[in-house]
Amino acid sequence: MDIAAIMKANNKDTLTSGEIRQYFDLAAQLSEEIRGKFPLEEALKFKRFARELILHSQSAHNEKNIPESLLTLNTALLFGKAVEPDKNILTAIGLYPFLKEGLTDIMAIRKEWGEDIAGLLTGLESVDRFSNKNHLVNQENFRGLLLSLADDIRVIIIMIVRNLALMRMINLHPDEDWVRDVAFEANFLYAQLAHRLGLYKIKSELEDLSLKYTNREIYNQIAKKLNATKRERDSYIKSFIDPVKEKLEGAGLKFDIKGRTKSISSIWAKMKKQKVDLPGIYDLFAIRVIIDTPVEKEKSDCWLAYSILADMYTANPARMRDWITIPKSNGYESLHATVLGPEAKWVEVQFRTKRMDLVAEKGLAAHWRYKGVRSDSTDQWMNNIRDILESAESGPMQLMKDMRQEGYGKEVFAFTPKGDLFRLPAEATVLDFAFLIHSNVGAHCTGAIINGQHRKITHRIENGDTVEILTSSSQSPKKDWLNIVVSSKARNKIKQSLNEELIRKANLGKELLIRRAKNRKIEIDEASLMKFISKSGYKHANDFYAEIADGKIDPNKFLANYSEETKPKTEATRVSAEGFQYQEKPSDQEDDTEIIKIGEKNISGLNFKFAKCCNPIYGDEVFGFVSSDGTVKIHRTDCPNAGHIRQRYPYRIINAAWSGGSGDMLPATLKITGKDDIGIVANITSVISKESGVNLRNISVDSNDGMFQGLLVVAVSDNKKLSNLIKKLSTVKGVKDIQRV
Repeated sequence: MDIAAIMKANNKDTLTSGEIRQYFDLAAQLSEEIRGKFPLEEALKFKRFARELILHSQSAHNEKNIPESLLTLNTALLFGKAVEPDKNILTAIGLYPFLKEGLTDIMAIRKEWGEDIAGLLTGLESVDRFSNKNHLVNQENFRGLLLSLADDIRVIIIMIVRNLALMRMINLHPDEDWVRDVAFEANFLYAQLAHRLGLYKIKSELEDLSLKYTNREIYNQIAKKLNATKRERDSYIKSFIDPVKEKLEGAGLKFDIKGRTKSISSIWAKMKKQKVDLPGIYDLFAIRVIIDTPVEKEKSDCWLAYSILADMYTANPARMRDWITIPKSNGYESLHATVLGPEAKWVEVQFRTKRMDLVAEKGLAAHWRYKGVRSDSTDQWMNNIRDILESAESGPMQLMKDMRQEGYGKEVFAFTPKGDLFRLPAEATVLDFAFLIHSNVGAHCTGAIINGQHRKITHRIENGDTVEILTSSSQSPKKDWLNIVVSSKARNKIKQSLNEELIRKANLGKELLIRRAKNRKIEIDEASLMKFISKSGYKHANDFYAEIADGKIDPNKFLANYSEETKPKTEATRVSAEGFQYQEKPSDQEDDTEIIKIGEKNISGLNFKFAKCCNPIYGDEVFGFVSSDGTVKIHRTDCPNAGHIRQRYPYRIINAAWSGGSGDMLPATLKITGKDDIGIVANITSVISKESGVNLRNISVDSNDGMFQGLLVVAVSDNKKLSNLIKKLSTVKGVKDIQRV
């Protein structure tokens, strides 16, 4: 039932008796669904709770007018059909609205329903604390939501099914922007979680509905074309299946064979990737052979069926996929083959047993039905998902990309010299393999011996490789390692190590600065120091202190500038530019060491420094401002403070110009905004590193809702080089705007 139809007909908060009767019908369906799973007494108790919920929830709608009772009951019904009708999970789903509306509490639930159900409800309550907020924007809320999901795999399954129930209910919802937000989250989060759990059917429906709500035109076009070609497609499938069926029956196999059309979202993805229209997609459908055989004969019967097919049609070895010998990390088992069928068309055929098919349809949850199946698959999945979630500090957009890539990516398998088998994501490198073995091995990795040959840390692992990691005690993680690894675990461990090293250096640098300040008898105020560090172009104080430890910043020079900047200014001291004595130099004694000429004539012996508010560089139009201690501060003429200075202190303005040619490297700050694509920061820094006469001093980037904004501090010798750098950075794909600040 679609609540949108009700909302479209009646834009109101209360429910009619007819609508309440529809909810009663759903409650009855739920009771029928769980009757075989519950003892009779508990089933009746649950039904009584369901009826009470309906009576109490006539006005219980969320902020988008979705009745909580209907969403709850639909979630429970869908869970029982699409996943597994587990007693405790269904009970927790049904009881949660009572907890949410304050009709009961955890203590009462624990007493009446038991510890396990109370634990599930506690997990759902934890998730709800974050999901009520805009976690796609607020990074901490997003991370909190995902980490709370990861506490119990059943909570994840409930949230996936609840999201699908919600997606089914909002087809005609009047708030289109909200529908798109829900669809975006379903596609980038819950569909990926469903994939990692092996819930392929739910994952496909979430992706299809997401495409429907975000691009109805494309969705309807593909659906219409599929419908128009259905008769032709069914005829071809029958012509392919009939002779195969006859051969398999002749071999004494018990099986079901059927054809299925691929999901609309996967067809659209192929159309975009291959840049073809629907007729150009050769694998619009797949044939599935489901064999009824005991567990001990599963592999042999699947390979027997494949050999029969390969005798009938030419197989494409490049598209052979064996997930029976080594299942996927989410438990998926199947043997995929692509053969050249009638009319010279490529056809994908999948061989699996009834047990494998149930796991493929209902994911890891299907393992609950079977005894003797290895129990570590669920634990392995949870470890994998936690590895991804631990990288959440990279931001929600990047995390979603990681989730999608690792969810859909193919896998490779490699061995240690002792014969231990490891599973890695596609394109994994030697460095990924090292961190998979152990964090310390990864941190000290210098390369590997693969199949007897020495390889660098950047070498890509291939299926069947035997990998021996080489290490050195002098090796340590580098920032560019983040561009080498592809796994979330390796990326997270590298970030942790780099952060620990940064903190260590920062502590040394801070101690050095404080010691120098005491020697010079300079009092440091923490608040003013932080403000001055920020004005110097550093987003984080640790970056500043680390540069002191590395010798990139002279602490004595910094303290002199800090002391000058924080010195109290008094209006009583009036310093005029007219107070200086001009000493004209002989024309044949031009001083090439002076980079600034001050006044109408060149002034010698005059101290000057560049203003931090505008950071002038060679070639900028500049002027001088005489400070109270006699030092001339050089400002750009377009400095944001120039208007104020000229208006209030005109008597302290002095002409200034550049002398000689460019030479000194001076800092300039650039503000850059763009699309938050994978690798864009690496592309930006790569452009800067290739520019002669330009050095990157500092970079800070924030991402939000698919966009990023950052500040780059570069040292350049003149403004021509800076202009050329800005032009090149503006051509980087994804960069929308860049300007000097």
